[in-house]
Amino acid sequence: MDLWFTEKQTPSFGITAKIKQTYVSEKTEFQDLAMIETEEFGNMLVLDGMVMTTVKDEFVYHEMVAHPALNTHPNPKKVLVVGGGDGGVIREVIKHPEVEKAVLVEIDGKVIEYSKKYLPEIAGKLDEPNVEVLVNDGYMHIIEHKNEYDVIMVDSTEPVGPAAPLFERGFYQGIFEALKEDGIFVAQTDNPWFKADLIQKVNKDVKEIFPIVRVYGANIPTYPSGLWTFTLGSKKYDPLEVDEAQIPEMDTRYYSPRLHKAAFVLPKFVEDLTK
Repeated sequence: MDLWFTEKQTPSFGITAKIKQTYVSEKTEFQDLAMIETEEFGNMLVLDGMVMTTVKDEFVYHEMVAHPALNTHPNPKKVLVVGGGDGGVIREVIKHPEVEKAVLVEIDGKVIEYSKKYLPEIAGKLDEPNVEVLVNDGYMHIIEHKNEYDVIMVDSTEPVGPAAPLFERGFYQGIFEALKEDGIFVAQTDNPWFKADLIQKVNKDVKEIFPIVRVYGANIPTYPSGLWTFTLGSKKYDPLEVDEAQIPEMDTRYYSPRLHKAAFVLPKFVEDLTK
């Protein structure tokens, strides 16, 4: 008998993947967590019925959260990742030699535990000496650490459950205050096909706080619609003014110096959401 996992991305649309085996299926303190092996995408982390990451396509998301911001800031010494307990963004962050300290704040310790066990190619850098892992509330961490970080990255689930506060204007204000005077933040902001209103709201809120706001995109096949957006807010540096000739070639599979500015060229219907 074939077994399939289906994520209902809207009440009337979903994606499905054939399952080889289930490693974990449990209700943690914060959410329903599953770790499954799929035939098409390899091992897959699922939270509250939503695909968080898979071995096959994870590099796109994690590279695109980390590198546009880090290659825009001229000297990102201290970086915070809120959420991201699978460790993928941290793996990309510490590819930058100028980063002296990378802090991960993940509310659900079970995500970290199972990612280390079943997603070692993603979580394998969480024990590096320049990485600090905190099992804590990212919202509170932001509020309690003023003027401390050069770059802050919000690697959250969709705005439901424990991640809901991470899409509120007050959170973005807290991020602004936790950044140094020339800091940059980036957050995943879902997809324009099913969550256009969310992109509009986040863009409006961030523009009220940060002087420079840019939205960029990437193709991630296991995320709703496959077209994913990210919103970058900066106090000083504009990612569109970066000299791509000065961006170093890195060990990446999606992001590249040539893609840096190209990612900010949006389809018109998505660009219209940011006006």
